[in-house]
Amino acid sequence: MQPFATFFSGFLFAIGLSISGMTMPSKVINFLNIFGSWDMSLMFVMIGAISVYSLVFHLIKPKLDKPIYEAQFRLPTRLKIDAPLVAGSAIFGAGWGLSGFCPGPALASALTLDERVLTFVAMMTIGMYLGKYVQPLIPKTFYRNE
Repeated sequence: MQPFATFFSGFLFAIGLSISGMTMPSKVINFLNIFGSWDMSLMFVMIGAISVYSLVFHLIKPKLDKPIYEAQFRLPTRLKIDAPLVAGSAIFGAGWGLSGFCPGPALASALTLDERVLTFVAMMTIGMYLGKYVQPLIPKTFYRNE
């Protein structure tokens, strides 16, 4: 049953991304371009998604001891805003702004077999793989004392 639930969740997510326009880089770039031809329609997508998630999370999580298909909830334990978080967010935002893709919409769009999308997904995958080799090279002074 878990594979079906995983597939259905991913399928539903991909449909939502497609309907909202998040799989169209031009729409995303126009949303991020607040000083140009700003398209604020994705703001409503975000408000809707955050609202539904928050409501479901706060109504359902207190009633469950654990997720349906996991042994425990995996919630973040590090809550500090530190240099690695800010740097990672900046890199993510720069990539999103330059390409018009973030990971979810890129994977959903990969089914189109568009060469640009497949290149983005390949580079994203390589970047995630190389991250574990680059992180040890970052000076410890970059990290705030925890």
